[in-house]
Amino acid sequence: MRPLKPSPVPSGRVRRLFKLGSLAGGVAASAMTRGVSQLARGQVPSATEMLLSPANAHRVAEQLAQMRGAVMKLGQLLSMEAGDLLPRELSEILAGLRDRGHFMPFPQLEGVLEQAWGPDWRGFFRSFDEQPLAAASIGQVHAAVDHSGRRLAIKVQYPGIRASIDSDLANVSALLKVFRLLPPGLDIEPLVAIARQQLLDETDYRLEASHLNSYRRRIEKVPGFCLPEVIEELSSGEVLAMTFIDGQGIEMLAHEPPELRNRMAESMIELTLREILQWGTVQSDPNFANFLFNREQRSIGLLDFGALRNYDSERLPVFTRLLNAVVEEDLARVVAAAIEVGYVDPADPFNLRLAIADLLLTAAEPVRVEGSYDFANSRLVQRLADKLMYLRDRAQFQRVPPADLLFLHRKLAGIFLLCARLNARVDVAACIDRVLSTAPAADEQRPVTA
Repeated sequence: MRPLKPSPVPSGRVRRLFKLGSLAGGVAASAMTRGVSQLARGQVPSATEMLLSPANAHRVAEQLAQMRGAVMKLGQLLSMEAGDLLPRELSEILAGLRDRGHFMPFPQLEGVLEQAWGPDWRGFFRSFDEQPLAAASIGQVHAAVDHSGRRLAIKVQYPGIRASIDSDLANVSALLKVFRLLPPGLDIEPLVAIARQQLLDETDYRLEASHLNSYRRRIEKVPGFCLPEVIEELSSGEVLAMTFIDGQGIEMLAHEPPELRNRMAESMIELTLREILQWGTVQSDPNFANFLFNREQRSIGLLDFGALRNYDSERLPVFTRLLNAVVEEDLARVVAAAIEVGYVDPADPFNLRLAIADLLLTAAEPVRVEGSYDFANSRLVQRLADKLMYLRDRAQFQRVPPADLLFLHRKLAGIFLLCARLNARVDVAACIDRVLSTAPAADEQRPVTA
């Protein structure tokens, strides 16, 4: 994670459009200069090489990170969900957005807090740390202590982010098309729609508080996890006040003894399976920063419930049928379940249905291994990337799965990468057996609402 650095969040449609326009102009000018230079040396550069030079890569990444909001969120989604279909240079730029931290300087922060709590807002606290603990695409988090000595985490939304969602998404989509940075057959409109809905949800901090409270009722039945509590009297649509969760970054577990690492990874896998197969309530943003390891309690703190997704109870048995089919490597049942889930359509060509089934079977490798799966030494991610690269030039394969599946992809991929980072070995099949053999309680049959 790169160090946080201050930069004002541009607010207002005109200012944000001007920022994007300036970025587009700078990219185009740099590309032209680079192209002329290469031609002078007798080289014939491609459009992608000119547009996505190292200088332009830095320019694009910095500008998008400074703008935050919809611009940054769409870039992150594109890198995760369509990265294998994009030019390598663009994919690397967008992926880098996850590690870029900009925060709004204190005068801008103070304006948001005064609007939420009034001019005497400091009177609510014994102390308030002006330097944020973390900063992301929607807001930043500050530590505070109230007059009872209770430690708090205050999540503050960047000003103007919600109002800029539609214009930002439209402008970024247009720029990607103008510069022809997307494969001709790739339709990103489904991703734009997903980004829009996710941003509308994540910029409603009252909704996030509701998500947090509902998830708490789930997690109370699962040992080894803790969640912050919402401080209702200090929370609003733009500010979310919570109790502070102690812990270190989850990556610190990599330095613990194997038995502890494996047990914590196993707990995360079982929690994810419960979310998908039993609860229909999935925290769909598995960013490592959203997990904290408490060494004393041997527990994992869960953060950030703006990305919580609820699934219809009728959807859950479909996921289970697909899981059972890939575990048993029954190709006919995998294809049938893939159609039922929505990966393919019955009218799709046979080779497309077969290719998707092959991807699903490959992705399910951890659940088919007998005994413990070695996440750290697995080449699964590379093999999946190779298969997707093979398919990227075939127009009929360049489609985005249904939105609810994309969020599951992100969660499963994130948990896989987390287990790999922890050098964990886990018997995933045994985890599945334990979850499926434990019937959910009556109040776990469908998603909880506040």
